[in-house]
Amino acid sequence: MIKAIYFDLGGVIVRTEDKEPRARLAAGFGMTYDEMDMLVFGGGLYSTAARASTGALTEEAHWSCVTRRLGLPLQERPRLQEQFFAGDRVDWNLVAFLREMRKTHKVGLISNAWDGLRPWIRQQKFDDAFDNLTISAEVGIAKPDAGIFHHALQKLGIKAGEAIFVDDFEKNIVACNALGMKGVHFRAPAQALAEVQSLLKSPD
Repeated sequence: MIKAIYFDLGGVIVRTEDKEPRARLAAGFGMTYDEMDMLVFGGGLYSTAARASTGALTEEAHWSCVTRRLGLPLQERPRLQEQFFAGDRVDWNLVAFLREMRKTHKVGLISNAWDGLRPWIRQQKFDDAFDNLTISAEVGIAKPDAGIFHHALQKLGIKAGEAIFVDDFEKNIVACNALGMKGVHFRAPAQALAEVQSLLKSPD
């Protein structure tokens, strides 16, 4: 019996629906959209992005590094962040679904994210959609490491077989399935919600 539903944030609840602002920002530095994305999010296990995702570096310090790599003065950091994320949108229909699910199930977040995520969710006023937020920068473990799933399950007092997890990266779905959770690979809101509803109706 399903007792809890966990969702990822980036690429699921919050998605880059308009790529133009980021593409325009990238072009200003002679970069492609993907190169700008890689500068901010990529770089391998020991990059500032990865270190910020496990709490070894603050989000502010990571963005300061990005700002310097682009040859900008540090006072340009807030404007750079604003432009980079200008095309991102909160899916308020998914938020409404989670708020509704909280009436009958535990609802959690499992996100590979920097230390600024929790205050940002509060600022956007949808922290009430969750019973618990498991954020990689706060727990020091990132998906697909099994430890972050164990932490999230423990926080809600749920067994792996009693939980659904929705994420847009297949490797994270493989990891949660290996623990006995029921993974839903997010490709689009309607598809993901249909699969979640099907699992909720399943006698297993």
